[in-house]
Amino acid sequence: MPLLTKILVVLLLWLTPFSLALAQPIQLEELLTEADSKNPSLKIAHEQISVAAHKINQETALPDPILSVSLSSYPIDSFKTNRTPMTGNEIRLAQMFPFPGKLGTKGEIAEQKSRWFTSVYQDARLQVRWQVKDAWSRLLFQRQAIELTERNLKILDDFIRLTETRYEVGKGLQQNVLKAHLQRSLQLDKLLVLRQQEEATLAELNSLAGRDTNQTLELDDQLTNHQSVFDLSDLQQQAEKKRPLFKAYSELIDQYRGQRELAKLDYRPDFNLWASYRWRDDNLADGGTDFVSGGISFNLPVRRERRSAAVAEADSALRVAVLKRNDFRNQVHLAIHRALTSFEQAEKLAELYQSGIIPQANQTFQATLSAYQVDQVDFLDLLDSLMTVYRYEIDYIKALSDQQRSMARLEAAAGLEIDQLPEQATPFKG
Repeated sequence: MPLLTKILVVLLLWLTPFSLALAQPIQLEELLTEADSKNPSLKIAHEQISVAAHKINQETALPDPILSVSLSSYPIDSFKTNRTPMTGNEIRLAQMFPFPGKLGTKGEIAEQKSRWFTSVYQDARLQVRWQVKDAWSRLLFQRQAIELTERNLKILDDFIRLTETRYEVGKGLQQNVLKAHLQRSLQLDKLLVLRQQEEATLAELNSLAGRDTNQTLELDDQLTNHQSVFDLSDLQQQAEKKRPLFKAYSELIDQYRGQRELAKLDYRPDFNLWASYRWRDDNLADGGTDFVSGGISFNLPVRRERRSAAVAEADSALRVAVLKRNDFRNQVHLAIHRALTSFEQAEKLAELYQSGIIPQANQTFQATLSAYQVDQVDFLDLLDSLMTVYRYEIDYIKALSDQQRSMARLEAAAGLEIDQLPEQATPFKG
């Protein structure tokens, strides 16, 4: 064997495992795990937690002390230190202390903001899981619809050959040939639309998982009929306990309560303690004795209109937060109701197609085909029967896809999967 051929064989054997690995089908849970760690919007939400956490120490820390140095009472005719007893140099250190309770309240507000972003992040993870599952179900539908359409095109090709043969021997009509070609063109148009939708959905799914949008995906899944029973009231009640955003709104309400308390504390003065050391020239008549001084100062909170407005602002913000929480509850209850209704309808429709409509349509098609072969029915009836079966099969997998999509929306709205989420304690990477 030539040396070049040996090298090519070795390279082929070396690359084969990588090729097989690339062709491995992916599971939905793998994509969900990738999205949980790589989704760009989740990365942003996670970083907001860090931003808020670093704010806590800033809010609870005292202001920096102030150090000042002054050269005092120098005579302008000589600028000498030994001419007058008032001449001296002074160093002063001052520290401002907020009124007791202010720093603690600021720290509580900062902690509540941090907990708000933590809950928002956790809720966002649920919504990303829903988006991944929704795109996954749509992609499964599109790929199965493409398979059905390609299969239908092969059957149409057989029909076209059959009608052309019958037309050539004088047993068929030209309009049948034209009708078959027209139906094939319509199916090709349908196939192009489905492939375009598949490409767009694939890019969306890759983007949600933090992948390159043009990355190929081999799905290890098929649309199936999932039968589940849910109670609307139970789901709505569970949502208020499991959805992290409800906890987030509780933190937001506490945050505005803290701001109202802080606004009331602003009626109290802050204190400024200071101490100084003054040294003078030793050649003064009094020996240049040094001095020490100390004192306290505080601001006068006389601008009561401004402080009253701050309290009123906090009260209004608190009412807005409560209203937002109530509005969110209504939206969640409505989303659960809609998702559950859609799920139940899709479940019943899929069962109807599977157990009744499609078998009956197939029987009708087989009977029509048999009748056509003995010239008992027209070709257009046969073609219509075939397309009816195709439409029902497409509608069936569409109902399965809608069922899975409704289930994913229901899980996200009710927070059913919150206990399944892996802990995200470390910052995102990459």
